[in-house]
Amino acid sequence: MTQDHTTGPDAAPETPWRPARTVAVVLAGGTGTRLGLGIPKQLLKIAGKPIIEHTLAVFEAAPEIDEIIVLMAAGHVDEAQQIVDKAGFRKVSKVIEGGDTRNATTRIALDAVGEGDVNILFHDAVRPLVSARIVRECVNALWTYSAVDVAIPSADTIIQVDENDCITDIPVRSTLRRGQTPQAFRSGTIREAYRIAAGDPDFAATDDCGVVLRYLPGTPIKVIDGSDENIKVTHPVDVHLADKLFQLAAAQAPRLTDQRAYTEELTGRTVVVFGGSYGIGHELTELARGYGAQVFPFSRSTTGTHVERAEDVEAALKSAFEATGRIDHVVVTAGILEKGELTEMDQETMDRVLNVNFVGPVTIARQSLPYLQQTKGQLLLYTSSSYTRGRARYALYSATKAALVNLTQALADEWADYGVRVNCINPERTATPMRTKAFGEEPEHTLLAAETVAQSSLDVLISELTGQVIDVRRAPGEAPAAGIPGQAGKPATPAAAG
Repeated sequence: MTQDHTTGPDAAPETPWRPARTVAVVLAGGTGTRLGLGIPKQLLKIAGKPIIEHTLAVFEAAPEIDEIIVLMAAGHVDEAQQIVDKAGFRKVSKVIEGGDTRNATTRIALDAVGEGDVNILFHDAVRPLVSARIVRECVNALWTYSAVDVAIPSADTIIQVDENDCITDIPVRSTLRRGQTPQAFRSGTIREAYRIAAGDPDFAATDDCGVVLRYLPGTPIKVIDGSDENIKVTHPVDVHLADKLFQLAAAQAPRLTDQRAYTEELTGRTVVVFGGSYGIGHELTELARGYGAQVFPFSRSTTGTHVERAEDVEAALKSAFEATGRIDHVVVTAGILEKGELTEMDQETMDRVLNVNFVGPVTIARQSLPYLQQTKGQLLLYTSSSYTRGRARYALYSATKAALVNLTQALADEWADYGVRVNCINPERTATPMRTKAFGEEPEHTLLAAETVAQSSLDVLISELTGQVIDVRRAPGEAPAAGIPGQAGKPATPAAAG
């Protein structure tokens, strides 16, 4: 349906719009049927948190939003309320059950908002990557328009078919958009559209802007630009895509501005580094110490600590705790890379790779949890770019690194209730003694500096990220050890892998 505007889209309203407040209504009524889940899809965890928690966090942080109302799937209101309470979302005023249909859900939401002039934003709970920019532009547009939609251009040609699946029309793509949410309204407009629609026996809403379009045809509906990242988690592939998009966002973890800021963050913290004698572990140890942290590096070569031995790990953690009374971060950079055909490897070599690269991090994770629970701290693991695709002649190394990614994501979920974060750093090829031993001398400009990875690791440790695989790469043409402002020799900002 097209609109017949009775007034120009830029015409000023007859009376100034003065909303009492702006309310975000988060629609969480989906059941997850298409994902094949036993729980509503909005409760599925991505990047260490339920999808709905990510979504609510955006509106909680938006200064334009005064209040949030959640309409939850039947039978799951208590679970949603627990998420709200645990996260401390102060703007959420109500968590109530939605209706059986979109019509009924919107009417319940309007009743919950109450009377008076209010801005209302309806947003799908399973669009957790909505940006602050989109929220802001929706609210700002309501000063001029009484209905606002969010959409992106269609990259695909859209065809129209008949009942026999034969093409009847191919609309001009330049005029087409793919709708997203939020959809924003002045409360009087959306209420009036639904009041008129109630008299239509064939009324069935799937889209609130569509209700305005059909039943208030003289009302301009402003469209603002959405984003490709603002996807709706509906199908199994969407879960994978959302997870990867969160990884891209994670790679942009805030970089503190100067040394004083890092010192304020790290002074008084205790960091335990397994594998801290050389390479990334050594650089992280020195960097964190320089910012005031108390760092305890352990390794096979310097302290006789074997990460695969539970008694060695226990002793290491105990000594750090007894010295400082706390452990805030546990970092596991220990690892070995043995090249060779799998069928040609002897049992001793295979056992060593598996034990150091996987059994070790598992052992450290199990024994670190009691300490990290006390400080709401973080476990930081390391993978390799080979985790995405196994590499010939170091199959076991690749396999163990893939296992660490799964371990990170699983533990982030398991430990979320304890307030303990778990993340994994994925650096590109890095200049370390382990790499030199395995591959020989390589051109310096092709490798990432270990200092760069250490700086990125530090940024992740002091962030609130969890369940993330953070890709660290050099910018094209950048020197291996570019600095943060005012500090020559400090590494560059991490960038996400595509």
